Amino acid sequence: MAKVPEEKKKQNRYKAIIEKIFFDSYKRGTAKIEFDRDDLPRAARALGVELPDNLGDVIYSIRYRTPMPEKVLTTQPKGMEWIIEGTGRSRYVFKLVKINRIVPNTKLVTIKVPDATPEIISAYALSDEQALLAKVRYNRLVDVFLGIASYSLQNHLRTTVEGIGQIEIDEIYVGLDRHGRQYVLPVQAKGGGDQLSAVQAKQDIACCAEKFPNLICRAISAQFMADDLIAMFELTQEGDEIKVVEEKHYRLVPADQIGPADLKAYGIRG
Repeated sequence: MAKVPEEKKKQNRYKAIIEKIFFDSYKRGTAKIEFDRDDLPRAARALGVELPDNLGDVIYSIRYRTPMPEKVLTTQPKGMEWIIEGTGRSRYVFKLVKINRIVPNTKLVTIKVPDATPEIISAYALSDEQALLAKVRYNRLVDVFLGIASYSLQNHLRTTVEGIGQIEIDEIYVGLDRHGRQYVLPVQAKGGGDQLSAVQAKQDIACCAEKFPNLICRAISAQFMADDLIAMFELTQEGDEIKVVEEKHYRLVPADQIGPADLKAYGIRG
């Protein structure tokens, strides 16, 4: 019999815990279920499963890495989906919302950019997310995408936001345009296996409104589509939904792979 990989076992355990918490409170017609971090060990004990050392990883995994448990998905009305949002320190809510996917448009044209990533960075990046953030930074893709001068302020910024609780922004930039307007630019980065999150975008925007009230917030998401093909999104919030303002795809290539035909095509598009 084939051995179940450790990562798969971990995900199954996480889903079992989340499913237990959900159905302990769910009733037909429910649109919101509140819970807190203390419910995680209670659910694990009731199921007789091992509790992870990092409780936050259970929530993070279900929010950003894997789908909700199958039984939870069966309760979703058409066009709606369950998400988990933070509502305060160590407090969360299952919330039924309109389906809001942020996925790359595979029909979009690709723009070639000379790859300025130092080879030693590519050799030693420890994760897809770290590699993506490094490629965005070294190739100044935020500047290229938005058309402003931007500067990395901090990566993996962990902070708290009123009414949400603890959040983490993958990287945060500040920027300046030719009119002197100043910007705060939260960047969400996801490798090919992870999905860009509308929930994370909302948190990033809320954080910037609270921490940088005098700066213009432009939320950016970046995703690996394939080797050195990066989708960049600018996102905004309308009501309770996250909308795509603009999307561009950049392929990082050696400079000699950008020929006259490419430059002519870019000139026509411009």
